[in-house]
Amino acid sequence: MEYSVGVNETTRALRSDAERTVRTILEAAERVLSKNPAASMEQIAEAAGVARTTVHRRFASREALVGAMTAWATRSFAAAVEAAHPETTPPLVALYQVTANVLRVKIDWGFAMSRALSSDPEVARVHADVEERCRRLFIRARETGVLRAEVDPEWARRVYYALIHEAAESRDGEADALAARLVDTLLRGVGTGKGLG
Repeated sequence: MEYSVGVNETTRALRSDAERTVRTILEAAERVLSKNPAASMEQIAEAAGVARTTVHRRFASREALVGAMTAWATRSFAAAVEAAHPETTPPLVALYQVTANVLRVKIDWGFAMSRALSSDPEVARVHADVEERCRRLFIRARETGVLRAEVDPEWARRVYYALIHEAAESRDGEADALAARLVDTLLRGVGTGKGLG
């Protein structure tokens, strides 16, 4: 019995070490490929501080590595939305939290997120789920008065997506400040309203 416990602990430690190595490689690949999309596996290994053979042992090809990055980023994206509890948190709070969480993923995993192919069934499923959750959040936002009653929640959601894309691309500040600016822009606009009446 004691032996099996020791084996289980050793197995867990090895698995944890392997997961840390994979994450280190994925993070290094994101940094390197976002600066140079043509970077080699050797350059990625160097940035990760591991031997080239370690990268090749974990990922059979460069395409497999990029696929793993995309899968990691997609799971992180889904977890970012889930962490904000958009169905149960008050809509305004959820909007800020979803925005900050998603911006962190889009900024940290920009290369991988840009490679997420809608033809990949898992990526498509995650994005469809997030879209549905956001659609419901924007409906709740209108119902609770966060959005004006005459605002089409679908249009507001599409504008919101465009703002998130631009904010992530700009990388002009940290995620919480960007989220506050983005939500303020969405809900208040940028004009004074003068000359419209």
